[in-house]
Amino acid sequence: MAASIYWYGLGFLSILNKEVDWASDAIRVSLHHNLVPNQDTYDYWDDVVGTECPATGNYVHNGALLGTPTIGYTAGTNVVKLSGDPVTWAGATIHATHAVIYDSTPGADATNPLIAYVDFGGDVDSTAGDFMIAWNAGGILTITPA
Repeated sequence: MAASIYWYGLGFLSILNKEVDWASDAIRVSLHHNLVPNQDTYDYWDDVVGTECPATGNYVHNGALLGTPTIGYTAGTNVVKLSGDPVTWAGATIHATHAVIYDSTPGADATNPLIAYVDFGGDVDSTAGDFMIAWNAGGILTITPA
């Protein structure tokens, strides 16, 4: 089953409006079950918190911090790349269908901007084991200015 990642439309605007600083804010990754994402209207953590997976093992409420969030640009292809370290929750019993990437810096459910979500393409499980998200080498998210 192939996973796909999608921008929240309003999350993209949050970056352009300086509400999110990918390289210095607390960017988090959370796991969800039965999330029905809405790219057009979901804007803050309070829109998705109700589908977050329960805490287990090293998985805690609000997910994990994304390690080493970086921004790069490749001349010639005109690709802006947002990257970060793989995320692993050890010893977790998880049943997830999605992951959500958001900025927890503001500190409140109604003000923490959503950035993107990962659709795992179905149920992904771990039983008292590691649940890992390894990002594409080409970046977690990309932007190609035309």
